[in-house]
Amino acid sequence: MSAPTPRPGRFVRSPVVLRDGQWWLVSGAGSLLASDPTFTSTLDCLAQAMAAADQAVADLRARESEPPASDAGGQR
Repeated sequence: MSAPTPRPGRFVRSPVVLRDGQWWLVSGAGSLLASDPTFTSTLDCLAQAMAAADQAVADLRARESEPPASDAGGQR
């Protein structure tokens, strides 16, 4: 299974935005392209972790909405 793809957009409560595969720092004064490879690599890792967490939550919610499995073996 491959790593989930980060969605474009802003990190919650953060000035960091992913647009067209590039990281930007955004404030009321304007935007600045993040170009430091160490910084952008860290942002990529964080975005992938957040996408994986979102997927895990979605999977759990889907499982909770499924009917319970029947006990075919008759064991308790």
